[in-house]
Amino acid sequence: MLKLMQIHHVALICSDYERSKAFYTSTLGLDVLQEVYRHDRKSYKLDLALNGKYVLELFSFPDPPKRPSRPEATGLRHLAFEVNNLDETVKALLAQAIVPEPIRTDEHTGKRFTFISDPDDLPIEFYES
Repeated sequence: MLKLMQIHHVALICSDYERSKAFYTSTLGLDVLQEVYRHDRKSYKLDLALNGKYVLELFSFPDPPKRPSRPEATGLRHLAFEVNNLDETVKALLAQAIVPEPIRTDEHTGKRFTFISDPDDLPIEFYES
């Protein structure tokens, strides 16, 4: 059996690099570790961290095809962030004019969660610890 230690990172391809960069850094508050423009690919690669830990690669490519997320499609379903207080998270989102879905409760864990969408309509979950 493989001995996996943890998830190293998640990679996303965006349609509008500057808009997505602003969303993940300014709106969600991830920290930029490194930003590289790869001339041969006409592509940016942005490495982002959460609480000092590398978690996300954001890529841009010329004219990437859209990936359906609704109705539920095969592939990555959503990106989830753990939060301590979901009510405070919702207030912070609303203060940035981002309206989350109604708060739901996980029927198996009893934990509360909500969703928003990133600039490319990727579902982002906030899950209360």
